[in-house]
Amino acid sequence: MSLSYIWSGFFLVGFAAAIAQWLFLGDTEIFKKIIDGTFETARMGVMDIALPLAGVMTLWLGIMNIGEKAGAIGWLAKVIAPFFSRIFPGVPKDHPATGHMVMNFSANLLGLDNAATPFGLKAMESLQTLNPNKDEPTDAQIMFLVLHTSGLTLIPLAIMAQRSIMGAADPSDIFIPCMIATYAATITGIIAVSIRQRINLFDRVLLGWIGGMTAAIGGVIWYFTQVLSRAEIEVVSKVVSNAILIGVIATFIIGALRKRVNVYDAFIEGAKGGIQTSLTVIPYLVGMLVAISVIRNAGVFGFVIDGFTWIFRGLGLNTDFVSALPTALMKPLSGSGAKAMMIDTMATYGPDSFVGRLACIFNGSADTTFYIVALYFGSVGIRKTRYAISCGLIADLAGVLTAIGVAYVFFG
Repeated sequence: MSLSYIWSGFFLVGFAAAIAQWLFLGDTEIFKKIIDGTFETARMGVMDIALPLAGVMTLWLGIMNIGEKAGAIGWLAKVIAPFFSRIFPGVPKDHPATGHMVMNFSANLLGLDNAATPFGLKAMESLQTLNPNKDEPTDAQIMFLVLHTSGLTLIPLAIMAQRSIMGAADPSDIFIPCMIATYAATITGIIAVSIRQRINLFDRVLLGWIGGMTAAIGGVIWYFTQVLSRAEIEVVSKVVSNAILIGVIATFIIGALRKRVNVYDAFIEGAKGGIQTSLTVIPYLVGMLVAISVIRNAGVFGFVIDGFTWIFRGLGLNTDFVSALPTALMKPLSGSGAKAMMIDTMATYGPDSFVGRLACIFNGSADTTFYIVALYFGSVGIRKTRYAISCGLIADLAGVLTAIGVAYVFFG
């Protein structure tokens, strides 16, 4: 699938919805709302996302280069090679891309978004060096992107913090449901891509690694629920996550010094690419964000929610979850939009309501598929997405369905 068709489709669907509201509902302000939204979103894409990203990219690409000079990235690649060689068969053993992907996944697991994005863009750049057709992604790039969009996060720090701000009695009560939902999305993403790429999921090494990761996540859940008090969960999460990140930086520097690497020069060498990468992604990023803005401001989500409500009521099913769906629908499109939807839902229904909690679980169950596609593929000039988006959306759907199920189990 080409990004051109997706981008055009967003605009055309948005325009059709706006015309329908003007003709049938008499909304004379709808066109102004859409145009104002496009200008504001374009400004936000550059000023609030791309420019801050330049600073973060400059920092972390410099640190990443120190890690490479120190041999830490190569060491990570060797450790994870048995697993990655199965799900990324097109990536040679000990290739730097493996270490970059591990760093990206590790930062995501810890909820460290500022570090995850530079690591991820570096990983995509490394994978692009193995790509014979620069206009469309390789199998490895698709697997990496889908795993990233599934948003596997052990500790949803940002969501817990926002629940605390909104006055939730226990901001951390969505911790386990979020972990279960995002893990379901990740496993579904692996399965979906593996089927397309004919990867043998019954390989003993794969089963061992996936089983080990499942056990590790189960252990984290046990520790946080049985050992820590509710008040300690958020504090321990913040301390551990940031301590690990500081430890990584310190390890890179110490390792480089032991190898007699000029650490500062290595940092500058890597950091030079930060600004260029950020400038490269601006057109792709602004283009996709503006198209998403048209969909949102044209009221398409409202039509979809009304449709779901009508269908589920007609089937005689419980529709309590429908009011939280705007967050789920927005999440694949925009992280900031999904956060705004989540906050609005908690403000409307209460942070401790079933709907308020479910909106938080939706926000923590997956990542922003279309945004990530535009950012990561755009950074290396890929325009054809093949089956990356469809598999990413399948993973998102699994996360949404699991989120609804665990919300009823925990809070219903």
